[in-house]
Amino acid sequence: MNKLILLFNTIKYLKSKQIYFRLFYFLRNRYRKSVDFKYEFIKESNVMTPLKLYGSIENNYSIVKNKEFSFLNLSKIFEDNIDWNYSDYGKLWTYNLTYFEYLKNQEDINLIYDFINNLENIKDGLEPFPISLRGMNWIKFLTKFDIKEKKIDDSLYVQYYILLDNLEYHLLGNHLLENGFSLLFGAYYFQDKNFYEKAKEILETELEEQILDDGGHFELSPMYHQLMLFRLLDCINLVQNNKWKNYELLEFLTFKAEIMLGWLENISYKNGDIPLLNDSATKIAPTSNELFEYANILKINTKNIKLKDSGYRKISKENYECIVDMGEVGASYIPGHAHADTFNFELRIKDKPFIVDSGLSTYETDDIRYYQRSTKAHNTVEINNKNSSVVWGGFRVADRANIIEIEEKEDHIKVTHNGYKPVLHTRKWVFEDDKIIIKDSLSNNANAIFRLHFHSDIAEEEIRSKINNINFNLNTYEYAEEFNKTQKALVLEIEFNKDLEVEINI
Repeated sequence: MNKLILLFNTIKYLKSKQIYFRLFYFLRNRYRKSVDFKYEFIKESNVMTPLKLYGSIENNYSIVKNKEFSFLNLSKIFEDNIDWNYSDYGKLWTYNLTYFEYLKNQEDINLIYDFINNLENIKDGLEPFPISLRGMNWIKFLTKFDIKEKKIDDSLYVQYYILLDNLEYHLLGNHLLENGFSLLFGAYYFQDKNFYEKAKEILETELEEQILDDGGHFELSPMYHQLMLFRLLDCINLVQNNKWKNYELLEFLTFKAEIMLGWLENISYKNGDIPLLNDSATKIAPTSNELFEYANILKINTKNIKLKDSGYRKISKENYECIVDMGEVGASYIPGHAHADTFNFELRIKDKPFIVDSGLSTYETDDIRYYQRSTKAHNTVEINNKNSSVVWGGFRVADRANIIEIEEKEDHIKVTHNGYKPVLHTRKWVFEDDKIIIKDSLSNNANAIFRLHFHSDIAEEEIRSKINNINFNLNTYEYAEEFNKTQKALVLEIEFNKDLEVEINI
């Protein structure tokens, strides 16, 4: 019964379109299996005019050298044949294997041929998401080196038609947006009107839906914001430099890029680093500075809009930067990258990470993933050993915390959420030049734990020198700045029942 309630409290937030397409794809797959349906893996194409693309951002985190594939801090050598379905490192690694973000040299064309020759046996790599990324990466590679190979074009063409048949309407969010970005590349490369009309429909609808008024991507992950902005800049590059379809999407795409750049500038630290809020990690997306430089090459301006709708705030003083999460779980119908982290925050002192989000190291549905999404993994208050929002199953959220009151002044922020109802949690941050005061109040007595997670470079002596007016315990946790890589670090814990005030001296 509890499982049914959990499922109901998850499904109730979904859009009707998601439910419809989940059922449709499930029934269609059952039918196709019964009749032994199989896709054709070659389709006659006709690439008439070479594309023009002026620069982009190379992925330096995905590498192939001497038959060794390295990404996500995991490497695999395929001595003989490449196993494109290799799954020992988890599905995300398999996805990365089939994204082809590691294409760097003309000789890498042999990897494409190997993939094509094994296409009939590919599993995860023929799902719509990896097709989308692979399509863009192949087109950028073929364009960069002016490669014209009929076999590759015909294979890519049929893969785009498989994508068109499996668009991710059951998920929506960044997945469907990636489908749209890729279809635009496919449309220009093949001058295919079917691809173009669907791409235009998806991009106009989803960018309007997914990019908030303050410029943030609505899944509220700074890392995914960087990824979506990167794809958007690539699409602007495509439309700017190729005359097909007369640039009719250019003004719309450019405006969205301008406000996304504004949000990224607002959320990034002075050195360009992003806070690792929600599902965010380093060495996955292009850096903020790389994106600003790319936008500058494309002559795209940055619109300066204050942080608001995304629920994040950044307070900058002479000696510190503090980024606060005071928003709702987002997006409501696709919260797979959300954490139970309401009232979480990060703090940098004199450009040095001090209090950090505990980070992200895996997408596998396991205890590590559950912990990294849990309230206890964040710089906030856990009550009665529960999460402020019910995260489960790797990418699911059932009941979630709602913000019910906000007070913002020049020197403080005060917010209340109901994630522990009937107990309400109110947090007030007071920002002074030489200290930050955090006041936590509960509407009723409860067993509560206040936690602060410190960067792995921060020693106990430094913590005690800055937080010295209250008794606390120090334990260790695994700080995860990158996928599949953790470091021991210190976490401060204070038990309380009703009210707590903590001062952080700068």
